[in-house]
Amino acid sequence: MCYDSKARPPLPPISGGADRTGQDVELIAADGNRFAAYSALAAAPGGPGIVIVPDIRGLHPFYQELAERFAAAGIHATAFDYFGRTAGVGSGEARGDDFDYMSHVERTTPDTIAQDVATTATHLRSPDGGYSSAVFTVGFCFGGRNSFNQAARGHGLAGVIGFYGRVAPRDRDDLNAPVLLVPGFECPVLGLFGGADQGITREDVEAFGQALDAAGVANELVTYDGAPHSFFDRTFDQYRDACDDAWLRILAFIDRLGGER
Repeated sequence: MCYDSKARPPLPPISGGADRTGQDVELIAADGNRFAAYSALAAAPGGPGIVIVPDIRGLHPFYQELAERFAAAGIHATAFDYFGRTAGVGSGEARGDDFDYMSHVERTTPDTIAQDVATTATHLRSPDGGYSSAVFTVGFCFGGRNSFNQAARGHGLAGVIGFYGRVAPRDRDDLNAPVLLVPGFECPVLGLFGGADQGITREDVEAFGQALDAAGVANELVTYDGAPHSFFDRTFDQYRDACDDAWLRILAFIDRLGGER
């Protein structure tokens, strides 16, 4: 299972920063696709921004709240929906728990996802998105893999971050595995994995790191012993230390590569 329906994003283990409230926005990709997004701005314009690349649920409330958590930490954030082309403009809240996500996931492609990420990054760089001076991506599961792969898509990103994204090929026909695309990566990588994840082995993560090193791509790959897939969840109190550490690593990665927030 790549998510828990009751999951909530953990709070950053930092002091300061007022709560931020986001708003629904509608964006238009290069191919004319209209899709839903949720944008939360930090208190001050400029500084870093982040594209939130969701799991298979698309623009679920988990990711809307996560955008607000990033904004409170001083990072403009916009989460977007994958399914504008097949399900119309909508969000997890509007679609309900019975929405058939997988039938729409199967109709996404690497190219259409990259178009939507490019549009979301452009939004973050605009006045409405906070005038972000450096843009990152962060993704989870399906979105973790897609976040890694945006490093090879020419978006001008400052860095990519992925939580428990499958990095190895699923089969011989899987040409979109991050480990295969590393030679085209144009920015640093932060990868966060669960040591008890049944779908991503330590050998897969090690091979990804070796490929990044061989390509000269700066990287930090962290595996949390005993943590399962989808450990980044406020309701999982037993993984609080892993969540806190993941937050701190994300903020340090953004600070190092994106300037003052």
